[in-house]
Amino acid sequence: MKKRVKTAALAIAIFAGIGGTAQAEGFKTGVDLVSSFVWRGSDIGDSPAIQPNLSYTLPGSGIVLGAWGTYAVTDYQPSGENYKEVDLFVTVPAGPFSFTLTDYHNATDTTPDKARTFDFSKDGPNVVEVSAGYSKGNLSLLAAINVAGTDNRNAKYFEAGYKFYEKDGYSARVIAGAGNENYYGDAEGDNIALVNTGVSVSKDRFTGSLVYNPDTQKSNLVFSASF
Repeated sequence: MKKRVKTAALAIAIFAGIGGTAQAEGFKTGVDLVSSFVWRGSDIGDSPAIQPNLSYTLPGSGIVLGAWGTYAVTDYQPSGENYKEVDLFVTVPAGPFSFTLTDYHNATDTTPDKARTFDFSKDGPNVVEVSAGYSKGNLSLLAAINVAGTDNRNAKYFEAGYKFYEKDGYSARVIAGAGNENYYGDAEGDNIALVNTGVSVSKDRFTGSLVYNPDTQKSNLVFSASF
């Protein structure tokens, strides 16, 4: 991507509280181990990563308040720093829909003028995103837009996913996502392009994903384990 390393998001939270996937009331915590952190078609941090999460679902309403982080195991070249991110989010369910407000905080740079958690200035370490999700049966849809924080030209992202296989404990899902080229791709323009395609196969707590970004012409094979 032709810009500074961008903050990245939590797939874990987008559909929390939607329809049949609503999580139980009260606290929930866990951790994912990933061979690389690939988000919306781009490899963030170029390293295996540890990704903890913590959430609380309000009784009665299903509203989810949560935090999610990613910590790269090795340093990111050429910066020489391990990529770190700490995100806060709130998700409001509405039938098959959900609406999420996310603060993505890039915690990699620890210099005093960049380390402020709630600095939403144009050159600060935060990006605020508003997203809407839809999930029914095997189909899921997502639309998101950046609305505040780091100067990102109100970047937009749209994604569709479909689970096409479920047998013997295995499930498989395909996705296709499009976003602004200057934010998710490899271009200086602001056009919407296909930036994220792939297939994921899961069994129990393990997932393997083959991801290809048609805009950057780069691919990633990712393995993850959830605990």
